[in-house]
Amino acid sequence: MKKLIKSKVNLKTNSYLEEYQECISDLIDHEMVKSMVNFIQHGDTNCLEHSLEVSYISFLVCKKLGFDSRAAARGGLLHDFFLYDWHKEKPYNGLHGFVHPNIALDNANKYFKLNDKEKDIIKKHMWPLTIKLPKYKETFVVVFVDKYCAVLESVQYFKSLYQLYIKKEPV
Repeated sequence: MKKLIKSKVNLKTNSYLEEYQECISDLIDHEMVKSMVNFIQHGDTNCLEHSLEVSYISFLVCKKLGFDSRAAARGGLLHDFFLYDWHKEKPYNGLHGFVHPNIALDNANKYFKLNDKEKDIIKKHMWPLTIKLPKYKETFVVVFVDKYCAVLESVQYFKSLYQLYIKKEPV
């Protein structure tokens, strides 16, 4: 798993890593979850990398706050489990930002048994774009961590482009 995530969090020294791995072990080994590596999410970050970052950081935040860190880890990992390239394909009617939470939840329910918190996290992670208010505090954590990770991934991508095309320096 350490190879899959290029997170801003130091995985080698974190004492919670084993507990986190136990939370997601049945998910991360599934072939459909692994297939998320084939879809770009933000910049040059693939869907699996993004989802692992969101999952692990949400797990840590919830752990520190005394929230349900297991639900945050699992819901965070599956929050973008939509399984298509939204930059190229449009397999469903509607804008990706609005429809992908329901697609991700349908896919997650197809392959895994989820609890209510995990379902809420997946379905409502795009709040406030999708107007349904999150029901659980863990959902709010994933909502904000998802935005944080998306911004970092996008900034890193544009910084790389700037260095490549403007400064002509190696990335």
